[in-house]
Amino acid sequence: MDYSWSNAPLWNPVISFGILAGIMLFSNMLIRKVVLLRKLLIPTAVLAGFIVLALRESGLLPIRVEFLEITTYHTIALGFIAMGLRVPDKKDAGSRRELTGAKSGALIVGSYLIQGIVGLIISAGLSFTLMPNLFKAAGILLPMGYGQGPGQANNVGSTYEQLGFAGGQSFALSLAAAGYLCACVVGIIYLNVLRRKNLIHVQTPGFVSGSISTDTYQMESEIRVSESVDRFSVQAALVILVYLATYLIIRGITSLLSAAAPGAANMLNSLFWGFNFIFGALLAMFCGVLFRWLTKARVMTRQYPDNYLLSRISGVLFDVMIICGIASIDFSDLEGLWLPFLLMAVLGGAVTIVYLLWICKIIYPDYYYEGFFSMFGMMTGTISSGILLLREIDPYFKTPAANNLLTGSGFAIVFGAPILVLIALAPQSTALLFLTLAVMIVYFILLMLFIAKVRRQKP
Repeated sequence: MDYSWSNAPLWNPVISFGILAGIMLFSNMLIRKVVLLRKLLIPTAVLAGFIVLALRESGLLPIRVEFLEITTYHTIALGFIAMGLRVPDKKDAGSRRELTGAKSGALIVGSYLIQGIVGLIISAGLSFTLMPNLFKAAGILLPMGYGQGPGQANNVGSTYEQLGFAGGQSFALSLAAAGYLCACVVGIIYLNVLRRKNLIHVQTPGFVSGSISTDTYQMESEIRVSESVDRFSVQAALVILVYLATYLIIRGITSLLSAAAPGAANMLNSLFWGFNFIFGALLAMFCGVLFRWLTKARVMTRQYPDNYLLSRISGVLFDVMIICGIASIDFSDLEGLWLPFLLMAVLGGAVTIVYLLWICKIIYPDYYYEGFFSMFGMMTGTISSGILLLREIDPYFKTPAANNLLTGSGFAIVFGAPILVLIALAPQSTALLFLTLAVMIVYFILLMLFIAKVRRQKP
């Protein structure tokens, strides 16, 4: 094998990660030294991501977008698997009694619906007035770009392009990029506003002086520090093994679906792979339940997941995910579509923030701002932007807000199933477009009633 510099596949990933690491450290130095950046509360990963984006767009940094997208895709799943493997705190029991996971799913789908309603009103209104050639169902792409991110935006945009929406794929991807910028810029500005009003406390990791003994670092039931395998190696192995199992499970499901129902597979397979982080996190949680059962049965004598180390693993992965996610933003050609794009980008962000400010008070009364910022980041950008905003006020994920992103996304798959039908119906005719709009309004009202009224009966 050729180990020299001329073997590009061997060295390109190392060079790319080295560049990202250098820019992250440079960004951290800027935030520490530049007072304005420090006062603006810009996270290091966000600043690094925008520096990489600027250098890539200017042609000064030859880093491939595909590499950034692949890295973002894998680090999302690995980060949430690390979080899912953590031993749950007993305080989460109250959240389960209040159906917080299911209500978070209803909140997420409610965001899709209200974004879709605004988007359809804009696209239909413009098509009947100023832009008669505009694709009337283009507004459906707003929740695809803002709510679901570039993956689903690309899929639905390309589908609509085949149905007659010229530039549909570029339009959808540009909305996804605008949503990510909205999450980062508007989210950080609002963080600063709340901090100045003393409504939130922006936390920084604390420093513990003195020595840390084995007794304080290690619980009686955990792996011994003195054992032959490093505890961090065990945590990394658990995360990677769960991700491998996730891959095998999704591959099996999609293969069976393709063989049994090719039509359904064309619609659902990309959904399975696009939301692989949900499957990974659920599998990690199942492993946690299995570990606890084996411990009670005295088959296992040690607690293998280490919450501290798993949090550090997820922290590293989320930092990389944020940098690569921002750096991969790509505004494609929007010639002739700037008016609907700007209207949807601005009004979509505005209606999302107003909706979440209201609904998060109902679902997350004990950690309102953590719940709001995590959901706002996800519902305008991606889960990575939700995490980056949350980490500013909850760096150690002490509240259930981060877990709600996971459990809510799982329930959102169920609650959001009817939206797949609406996506297919809306472009067919004007009558079906208005029917789609009416169904979305009714469904949104039903979800809000579920959030406000439904409670689990006490045993």
